[in-house]
Amino acid sequence: MSRFETERVPDTASEDTSLDARFAQRIEMTVPDRHNPVLHEVMERVNADDELYALWLVSNVNAIERLGMTDHGPVHVKIVMNIAVRMLRLLVEAGVEPGVVTSWGLTTKDAEVVVALGALLHDTGMSIHRDDHESFSLFIAREKLASLLDGLYDLRTRTVVTAEILHAITSHRSGGRPLTLEAGVVRIADALDMAKGRSRIPFEAGSLSIHSVSAAAIENIHIERGDERPVKLRIEMSNSAGVFQLDQLFRSKLKGSGIEEYVEVEAMLVGETEKRLLESFRF
Repeated sequence: MSRFETERVPDTASEDTSLDARFAQRIEMTVPDRHNPVLHEVMERVNADDELYALWLVSNVNAIERLGMTDHGPVHVKIVMNIAVRMLRLLVEAGVEPGVVTSWGLTTKDAEVVVALGALLHDTGMSIHRDDHESFSLFIAREKLASLLDGLYDLRTRTVVTAEILHAITSHRSGGRPLTLEAGVVRIADALDMAKGRSRIPFEAGSLSIHSVSAAAIENIHIERGDERPVKLRIEMSNSAGVFQLDQLFRSKLKGSGIEEYVEVEAMLVGETEKRLLESFRF
């Protein structure tokens, strides 16, 4: 799995927005578990958790409908989870050791659980407010983790795994300082949800700036084994404006993530001609 297709975000402006209707479009959380029984069981529990899904829905209403931002709901967290787990596995295959292995003697499969749940829970605080949502996510996630991890680890191990997940969540904030491989991966994966049909939401809603125009130029993102480093991020653009998205926005996320030395980024234009993103621009 190196390319990430997106699922449709419901057009709530023209569809039934009742809670029942939103739940009827429920998106299943899936990630290749590669014979990781704990990760498999966690996904079963996540998909059976109506409270967690409702939190994602509220987060998305706050983000899209009330603030005019990009998707922060179930589609977003599913994409982030799959990117993060994919990146973690490439790093582990290259011999890079996760924090839970180095510090606690746990396994790389436990690191996958940390990354998957860190990704799934990182934006739950958006259900309260965008401002300082990373902090709000912490106390919501801690409560949810008690049930999601119950019986899968002994108390001491569950406490450590919970703490590592919470560290990954708080480290995705702007200016966050990841101290583990797992946290760095979640931070970068969050920033990589910018492919075609994703970051265009504010652009199509009329938010016109270099940020939104450059975001609209990102077509696809491929997560691959690197030539010189463990991970290569191959970005396909339909317009050169996408360089701003990568150089000014993604670069800042990568810097300070703690995994810069393991990642190479390659951006390329696709198509015979550049896609026109604007008819005109006035201010």
